[in-house]
Amino acid sequence: MVRDTDLTNVSEPKAKSYRGRLAPSPTGLLHIGHARTFWIAAQRAADAEGTLILRNEDLDPQRCRPEFVQAMLDDLHWLGISWSEGPDCDGPYGPYTQSERRARHLEAWKELRDAGMIYPCTCSRKDVALAAGAPNEGDDEPVYPGTCRPAESNDARLRLAGRRNASAPTQDQPAGVNWRFRVPEGEEISFNDLHFGPQRMIAGRDFGDFLVWRRDDVPAYQLAVVVDDAAMKITEVVRGADLLRSTARQILLYRALELPIPEFYHCELVRDQGGVRLAKRHDALSIRKLRELGCTPEQVRLNGPLTSALGGDSSRVEVRTPRSDA
Repeated sequence: MVRDTDLTNVSEPKAKSYRGRLAPSPTGLLHIGHARTFWIAAQRAADAEGTLILRNEDLDPQRCRPEFVQAMLDDLHWLGISWSEGPDCDGPYGPYTQSERRARHLEAWKELRDAGMIYPCTCSRKDVALAAGAPNEGDDEPVYPGTCRPAESNDARLRLAGRRNASAPTQDQPAGVNWRFRVPEGEEISFNDLHFGPQRMIAGRDFGDFLVWRRDDVPAYQLAVVVDDAAMKITEVVRGADLLRSTARQILLYRALELPIPEFYHCELVRDQGGVRLAKRHDALSIRKLRELGCTPEQVRLNGPLTSALGGDSSRVEVRTPRSDA
């Protein structure tokens, strides 16, 4: 878990009009990996004397549940993390529940569609995973093999150049098919991560055309987070290192939608003793479970009940149940 000293040798957040955010998804109980990331986000906002918001990212209708919304609010407050804008306290950039922001997401989808930057795709997740040349090296989305990618039309080139005399798109709503963003093949996407340093990825090699809208009529993570972070004027995004590749995708969306790009700080991932990244299925390492075991917020924040399993590597942990003298 995170120690206060873990932040002493990293880039300090900029104090001018700093706006950071916590963006949990209520698909399960928060675990100690979330605790680590959210505590760092809260400390960086506090160090910058900035504003910290909470956004409930509840887009997945199959997995998100109301009881997990209340659990994440309770667990974050228990950890000692507070925010000044959110679904429980409102603020000037609401709503702070992502599923209530559909109109903004749809407006962005239409803008990308009109610019010829996205296209409909009938491939399922299984189709992409099984396709030759579509590796999935731990990332959340395999490299798309281009099965449904149309040849770039003259209309698309005109719209990409900003000329509006091209023929109008024919699909008014996104439902029924997936929609993918056409990445610029071979283009280098680079950014400076405030923790890991300079990052460089190649579109079409490190990631392919990615989802911006799902066939079940739900905006995809990549589009929703860009639209909402820009609308909420977020200046720094703090999140796990598993989303480094997604940052390159999102930079392309920021550019396409002509939105300001925030700074990024990616945290090391917390892994179990086998080196597997923690997920919400690790119930034994959930904040709620640690609370039930009698851990204090300070112990969870400062690695009290969590002992290193790999000779001091604080990114891999095991749970030590607090002793009871009863």
